[in-house]
Amino acid sequence: MWGMIATWTMAVEGITEGSHILKNHGDAGDAIEIAIKAVEDFEYYKSVGYGGLPNEDMEVELDAAYMDGDTLDIGAVAAIKDFANPISIARRLSKEKVNNVLVAQGAEKFAHQEGFERKNMLTDRAKIHYRNRVKAVKEQDIKPYSGHDTVGMVCLDSHGKMTAATSTSGLFMKRKGRIGDSPIVGSGFYVDSQVGGASATGLGEDLMKGCISYEIVRLMKEGMHPQDACEKAVNELDIKLKERRGQAGDLSVVAMNYQGEWGVATNIEGFSFAVVKENEEPTVYLTKNMNGKCVHEVASQEWLDNYMKTRMAPLVEK
Repeated sequence: MWGMIATWTMAVEGITEGSHILKNHGDAGDAIEIAIKAVEDFEYYKSVGYGGLPNEDMEVELDAAYMDGDTLDIGAVAAIKDFANPISIARRLSKEKVNNVLVAQGAEKFAHQEGFERKNMLTDRAKIHYRNRVKAVKEQDIKPYSGHDTVGMVCLDSHGKMTAATSTSGLFMKRKGRIGDSPIVGSGFYVDSQVGGASATGLGEDLMKGCISYEIVRLMKEGMHPQDACEKAVNELDIKLKERRGQAGDLSVVAMNYQGEWGVATNIEGFSFAVVKENEEPTVYLTKNMNGKCVHEVASQEWLDNYMKTRMAPLVEK
């Protein structure tokens, strides 16, 4: 049995590419890296990689992480600029005995030394998004930070190896140097091939408060189905944050266990995810939280067409 699950509709092309490796009994590390890179390279997905939404200084700072569920090796980069595929840099770091998490100039120095591709990740389209948001914040009751869709994945190959990975440009117009949950092991991602893996997307500052990806894997280790584990972790953190702080940010998670069973939970409207398995073609689902239970339905072709049309529509500076 092999499979992949990923946050957001934007991942479906990536997991499709990754599935070609898995079908041929390839490695879960190779499959998840190529899947994440497909999202990073597509400029119209404005929360990841090339064309990612910039920080307050109109710079694209990227976070990414990789974890091997067999060895528990991790690698992560944060606030890295001007390199094409931060996921590949993160995976390379996972092979080091120490210095597995590098940030900003340190991450960039390592990437340069290792020969990774330099690239200006700020696109003209992202500049228009930025200038429009600056104007909207001044003129409307709108938060500058709206827009933070991390691509997070969990992968299982036919040999039983599991991996997890993330990549994001983080909060739109975030402070320079801000780091969310995505490159933080246990929060944005966690995987153990003997149990399963999980990945998160949403407001990193709140996801980190629950170490939510590790919590889901812990619950699965206790025998919980991935769906039940995801719902329990999201619902309990959502309640706790509201009780302690008065509100909870966006919390959405995906998970898969070592048997290829998967689960998804969210506390928002409009969360989407993508799944591919040995016996299931790449499929996009929409999910909603119905009083603590999450209901999933396959996205219609009309919905998918509108999704791409919206993201690729020409932008006009307002």
